[in-house]
Amino acid sequence: MADLSQIVKAYDVRGVVPDQWDEALAELFGAAFAEVTDATAIVVGHDMRPSSPGLSHAFARGALNQGVDVTEIGLCSTDQLYYASGALDLPGAMFTASHNPARYNGIKMCRAGAAPVGQDTGLADIRALVERWLETGAPAPAAAPGILTARDTLDDYAAYLRSLVDLTAIRPLKVVVDAGNGMGGHTVPTVLAGLPLTVVPMYFELDGTFPNHEANPLDPANIVDLRKRVVQEGADIGLAFDGDADRCFVVDENGDPVSPSAVTALVAARELARNGGTGTVIHNLITSRTVAEVVREHGGTPVRTRVGHSFIKGEMARTGAIFGGEHSAHYYFKDFWNADTGMLAALHVLAALGTHPTPLSTLTAQYDRYAGSGEINSTVTDQQSRLDALRTAYEALPDTTLDELDGLTVSTPTWWFNVRPSNTEPLLRLNAEAKDEATMTRIRDEVLAIIRA
Repeated sequence: MADLSQIVKAYDVRGVVPDQWDEALAELFGAAFAEVTDATAIVVGHDMRPSSPGLSHAFARGALNQGVDVTEIGLCSTDQLYYASGALDLPGAMFTASHNPARYNGIKMCRAGAAPVGQDTGLADIRALVERWLETGAPAPAAAPGILTARDTLDDYAAYLRSLVDLTAIRPLKVVVDAGNGMGGHTVPTVLAGLPLTVVPMYFELDGTFPNHEANPLDPANIVDLRKRVVQEGADIGLAFDGDADRCFVVDENGDPVSPSAVTALVAARELARNGGTGTVIHNLITSRTVAEVVREHGGTPVRTRVGHSFIKGEMARTGAIFGGEHSAHYYFKDFWNADTGMLAALHVLAALGTHPTPLSTLTAQYDRYAGSGEINSTVTDQQSRLDALRTAYEALPDTTLDELDGLTVSTPTWWFNVRPSNTEPLLRLNAEAKDEATMTRIRDEVLAIIRA
């Protein structure tokens, strides 16, 4: 019998196919999803992984057998599934394992209007139902099965995104796009069609075996090709999408990565302008200090949260925020049902660049004011003892504040660092930032010495 504790994560289902889960299990998940969401109809989509069509069809079959109507939108990005959930006002399920290797697959689920389904918002209940049915047998079918409908939402998704960003006056730009053989290769041509852009495609062929590199642009190794190509082509900008194309990374004309915090600040300024210079912007606690500064400078109110999309989305709903950003390159928009869409963030960056005469490196410099360490992982035997050691080392320093919103954050007027424990591995994750490179390096090395002592 399948061990659901290994595949049902905090926010989604994810595991190796067929070792940890298969189509029979996907069918049970479909029935459970229908019951927990109390849906009369749902929408289902999938990415380009070899196992995705079979798993998504099985999930749909499970819901259909419970009398629930199913709209299948087929190949799509995760944010395209969120669009369908929002526009059709239906609970949705996306079959993808994002940037994980080819043998993995998973399900990202949401309620109507793209509201997230996580452990505390239905996922634990779905798991409990599936575990019960694994012991007792599948639930009895409904008296009348649901109706299956196929629907292509790509054009509508693209049109909706384009309605949220004014791209009418941009200058011609040369854009290199690395889709990583993921769903960006499906969505980018339609979303960018008709704009004054020369698009240089890289790895647009949909291939869930990822023959060129992992579809995880957060790892610097996976944007090496893009950085080189931008310089070779004399391009204005490079964009890289992850496997399910819900995250977007940006490279400037010199081939240098643009910090996701700088992208967050840039988009926040634009969204505040769209909303009359007022509004709340959510950012997690490892984004640069620049983000909160820019938000205040443009009339907005910054709100700091823990790391993780459930916290961002929860705070957006609570505060009515217009935008949210994470340093992992997830970008959330009120006008997109508080869901994350890297494609919409990319359109904002293209619009900003296309209406300014300066190169991207000059444009983004104002949003990148500090020296950051990036995230550094350390394997430890006792997470709490290392956090306690850090607290002892820094709590008595002058002009220092400590908080434990997520791990331990230590702040002074000129630098800060955060150390967070991993929930799944014996790791501590360090992020540090300072007014200059020398100070950042000193703080980074001091903290790492304590963590790794």
